[in-house]
Amino acid sequence: MTPPPQRHAARSTAARIGLAACAVGVFAGFVALGTWQVERRAWKLDLIARVEARVHAPAVAAPGAAQWPQLNAAHDEYRHVRVSGIFLHDRETLVQASTELGAGFWVLTPLRMQEGGVVLVNRGFVPPEAREPAAHAAAEADAPASVTGLLRMTEPGGGFLRHNDPAANRWYSRDVQAIAGARGLDPVAPFFIDADAAPRAAGAPRAWPAGGLTVISFPNNHLVYAITWYALALMTALAAWRVAREETGRQHRHADENAGRP
Repeated sequence: MTPPPQRHAARSTAARIGLAACAVGVFAGFVALGTWQVERRAWKLDLIARVEARVHAPAVAAPGAAQWPQLNAAHDEYRHVRVSGIFLHDRETLVQASTELGAGFWVLTPLRMQEGGVVLVNRGFVPPEAREPAAHAAAEADAPASVTGLLRMTEPGGGFLRHNDPAANRWYSRDVQAIAGARGLDPVAPFFIDADAAPRAAGAPRAWPAGGLTVISFPNNHLVYAITWYALALMTALAAWRVAREETGRQHRHADENAGRP
């Protein structure tokens, strides 16, 4: 037995309302995600601009011990700083590295600062054949040194799928606290410094360690993501419009059929 037209129409109306509510929810969700990516893009561009300004600014004194508790990546990483003191070459640490010069090691050497405390200085990169101290030692090991470079925050834990192993002296990340503990350094700054490249005359052989190899890269795909979410929102709206148009046509045909019945 065919259901009465009124009951069929009621079910159809309820279905249309449910479908419309679902489409509105999905559309609003995609629009919200697209807008969030637009906001993230603005934040990322501002971050890149601030970091660029820090990197190219004149070097300032590295934060002292009183400032260490307030340091954070958002406000302090990549600041161009300078520091003076005495290198403790007998406590250097080699950390595995992959750079534009190939695979090798970062040479992290503690610097006992004139104002007190110790900071780890990444003096630069050495290839495997220059890993021995004699191949990259400073000309005057115990002489006062002055370093300029970029302030970097500690890298705890290790590298991708590889954990630092202090007992075996295998290091995959520049974990300041772990290195300080293994080398008996205290008090130590909660950051390290990537040293600037040393001046080199044209044609002169490269001296190890090679500084100035800090890679500053901030992935910024937010515009692509925003366009994707907005495109999905548009597709949802078009799909909902097409379904609504087909449903309206079906309802008109149904009404015409009922009007033609005796």
